[in-house]
Amino acid sequence: MSLEEKINADIKTAMLAKDAGRLESLRAVKSAILLLKTSPEGLTTESETKALLKMVKQRRETAELYVTQNRTDLAEVETSQALVIEAYLPQQMSVEEIKVAVEKIINETGASSPADMGKVMGVATKSLAGKADGKIISTLVKELLSK
Repeated sequence: MSLEEKINADIKTAMLAKDAGRLESLRAVKSAILLLKTSPEGLTTESETKALLKMVKQRRETAELYVTQNRTDLAEVETSQALVIEAYLPQQMSVEEIKVAVEKIINETGASSPADMGKVMGVATKSLAGKADGKIISTLVKELLSK
């Protein structure tokens, strides 16, 4: 079952259950998928994952912004939407797994100083795409290269 078929089935389920919050999130995902279908690169598993990651990241950043503005009611909505969308993403790596992968990449590229961060980040973001958050990867690369 493709992601689009799964989303359509879950939309029907959410409509029958009258789950407005989940329905809103699923419709946003469906919209993103429809946009990907019409884009030049087309609809691929990789592009679907990228779009879902972007949507989750946007919602988390918006929730943080609402929290700083003391709008916890709106932050809760954004957080719950991020959780619904996250359920359709592949399993994310733990920080320890990312650290091991980054150390391996540093050894493979021969990086030894913070000046080599760009080289390491290029390889790391490609190999860990969809499995790890870029912010965590960046933090770990900085930390490991500054030792």
